[in-house]
Amino acid sequence: MFFESLLLGPAWIVASLIGLALVGIAQFRVKSAFHRYSQVGVRSGMTGAQAAAAVCRAAGVNGVTIERHQGFLSDHYDPRDKSLRLSPDVYDGRSISSIAVAAHEAGHAIQDADGYALLTLRSKLVPVANIGSRLWILPFMIGVMMNASVDPAQAAGAPGTWMMQLGVLLFGAMVLFQLVTLPVEFDASNRAKEVLAATGIVGTQEEAQGVSKVLGAAAMTYLAATLAAILQLIVLILRTQGRRE
Repeated sequence: MFFESLLLGPAWIVASLIGLALVGIAQFRVKSAFHRYSQVGVRSGMTGAQAAAAVCRAAGVNGVTIERHQGFLSDHYDPRDKSLRLSPDVYDGRSISSIAVAAHEAGHAIQDADGYALLTLRSKLVPVANIGSRLWILPFMIGVMMNASVDPAQAAGAPGTWMMQLGVLLFGAMVLFQLVTLPVEFDASNRAKEVLAATGIVGTQEEAQGVSKVLGAAAMTYLAATLAAILQLIVLILRTQGRRE
């Protein structure tokens, strides 16, 4: 990390620190909101697993398996095998937080059943984004070192610049995945809140407000991560164009 920062320059360091701050603040907010509303029970007495099943059933979605999954806030929906995996606190919890998170993941199951295009696109982008996130640094850093002794006026066609552009392309695939993820997550939350309200699983204004705050805080983590990645991508593009910080 230190060697990487030296080669990429002060702008990269600043962008990374800003990104860490944004993501850190967002993660603090979601953990704080989850903890606060995990202490508030729901009138229906449902567990998160029961709420997820009820949301799917109310939306006419069948064939979804709901499983307990280890980890804190490790909840996710896997469209490959139609499995909705909930962390223990969510699966067994009978709180506003548990209901909110479980319903949100059920929202993804509804998207899948409806053939929501962005969810399908996100699933297809997963392997590309994984490759990009792991490998972008290698060609980019090689390109930086190859161009270290090249005249900036002649850098545009240099092999090192091509390597850097490949790194930017790989990093960009990761950013594209995050950009697609944003509307997918917001849409899943909206679907969840609509079904929760329509079915009476969330029956009071206090419960509805709690669900909105938990899901809103969770959405901010995706927004923060995306903004941080975009900022870093801009720095990489400028660096590739030969603008040294």
